[in-house]
Amino acid sequence: MSLSVPRVPIASKLPHVGTTIFTVMSQLAREHGAINLGQGFPDFPMDERLGDLVHEAMRAGHNQYAPAAGIPELREAIHAKIQRVHAVNADPESEMTITAGGTQAIFTAIAAVVRPGDEVIIVDPAYDCYAPAVELFGGRPVHVRLGLDMQFNASGVAAAVSPRTRLLIINTPHNPAGTILRDADMRAIASLLRGTEILLLSDEVYEHMVYDGEQHASVLRHPDLRERAFVVFSFGKVFHVTGWKVGYVIAPPMLMQEFRKVHQFNVFDVNTPVQHALATYMAEPETYEGVAGLFEEKRDRFVIGLRASRFEPLACEGSYFQLADYSRISDETDLEFAKRLTREHGVTAIPLSAFYKDPPPDQRILRFCFAKEGETLDNAIERLCEI
Repeated sequence: MSLSVPRVPIASKLPHVGTTIFTVMSQLAREHGAINLGQGFPDFPMDERLGDLVHEAMRAGHNQYAPAAGIPELREAIHAKIQRVHAVNADPESEMTITAGGTQAIFTAIAAVVRPGDEVIIVDPAYDCYAPAVELFGGRPVHVRLGLDMQFNASGVAAAVSPRTRLLIINTPHNPAGTILRDADMRAIASLLRGTEILLLSDEVYEHMVYDGEQHASVLRHPDLRERAFVVFSFGKVFHVTGWKVGYVIAPPMLMQEFRKVHQFNVFDVNTPVQHALATYMAEPETYEGVAGLFEEKRDRFVIGLRASRFEPLACEGSYFQLADYSRISDETDLEFAKRLTREHGVTAIPLSAFYKDPPPDQRILRFCFAKEGETLDNAIERLCEI
């Protein structure tokens, strides 16, 4: 006998949000046996030594709750890395918290400072977790587009500022655009925010994937920005372990106090043996300093291959994502074309429109992930060149 369950009406807090495009396209890739260059994860293994260090930490008994801010050893290792890479100090006790990945760090930062009625400026195309988090806490996303060249649009951001603006979210290297902010952009942002109470959230999870001799222009390097900013990083992206979901956030003490108030009731702490392993592993700078070269080689391999096709690759300055215009192939919308590309040609990509609130109607661009084995990229290129 089945129980009668009363129907309780639920007013959705995110009525316009459905299944993410990443889930949709990855499922389609599985159904058709396609090469998945859609979702952003490597298909090559992590360093075996890092896995061994996790096992060692588990066998050593590091299997219980960690401090909410993260184990001291890992925070000290991050402190040393920040000094080495950016020549700045970040106090491990008061300015640093280990998080369950970059997305949790972003969500928690937004939860800590956004109140009902606040406006948050988001630069489109944008990672899809930003706007829903703002809406969940009563804020209103205000969307500004990157320029036609996918570069930062300082004048557009300035025009979007209002007395209600609480937070500006930036992302460098940019997902999905593959462009980077430079020091001149950071100075423009600092000028824009100077004299206001607007806070900054800087998503820098691809910090070690900057190419062609450029340097990552972190907010940490700009004191007038850092004093008002949450800066988010990811171990998963750097060490090819996206499924571990471990990252960290750096913020000045007053902001970090508010962040930790939410963090303790959100996840409280993060996987203990993994933290111990990361602390030991990153004591050797070569573990992260060679990442840019690895991915720049993959980018070049993929772009050279794409140039032999009818796709037109856009400039990729950082991240492990490559945009490509397919206007010479089809007039279909990017979602229609991405689905057909998977079904008929066996390669999966993400339609760029998924990263916009209001996508440009005439834009015909897909996002490909090149964080793959060379053979995977070569097989995908062969199929794309046949179109």
